[in-house]
Amino acid sequence: MINKIVASVAEALAGVKDGSTILVGGFGTAGLPNALIDGLIEQGAKDLVVVNNNAGNGYTGLAALLQTGRVRKVICSFPRQTDSYVFDELYRAKKIELELVPQGNLAERIRAAGAGVGAFYTPTGFGTLLAEGKETRHINGRDYVLEYPIHGDVALISAYKGDRWGNLTYRKTARNFGPIMATAARMAIAQVHETVELGELDPEAVVTPGIFVKRVVAVGAQASAQQAA
Repeated sequence: MINKIVASVAEALAGVKDGSTILVGGFGTAGLPNALIDGLIEQGAKDLVVVNNNAGNGYTGLAALLQTGRVRKVICSFPRQTDSYVFDELYRAKKIELELVPQGNLAERIRAAGAGVGAFYTPTGFGTLLAEGKETRHINGRDYVLEYPIHGDVALISAYKGDRWGNLTYRKTARNFGPIMATAARMAIAQVHETVELGELDPEAVVTPGIFVKRVVAVGAQASAQQAA
């Protein structure tokens, strides 16, 4: 019997290795898998590469993970905002690497990994510092930059409901990067507000099919804040 529901966050994160590339869902704080991030801090994996839309807010969630000093590099599109205190301090001290990726390119590079696309050309970034050292081509009157997929060893995502097969639904803006990250990682782990019995999810409403999900853990009230976004 297929049952991807695990009893605890610690069990969900078992086996995450040092040096892993971790895809972390969320757009700002909307859909950020805070319970899984806190669990990763406790789990202790280090020398991580983290892929997210930004580089953390305040001192909680992703910022708290960065503060542990166990993240070697961040790949994101929006590293700085008014409360990016932790990332700012680490970057200025040269204690963390940054790969800056335009937001559309970030989403497409992750999607390409899940779709099995080897590389793709995009006009975004051409003629800027972000294109330095990259292959370019002139196609149908426009200039393009060659970009490569971003594969993850692990994806940490937040969903609204999940069943034991790993099928997931999302709530409003909490959906954001979750669906594509689930397809782009070797192991996708989902925290959900609620687990339901098979058949309770309308198949037409399932956004992430269970084939892309390895583990599901219910975190209940812990998920309420970000799922309300």
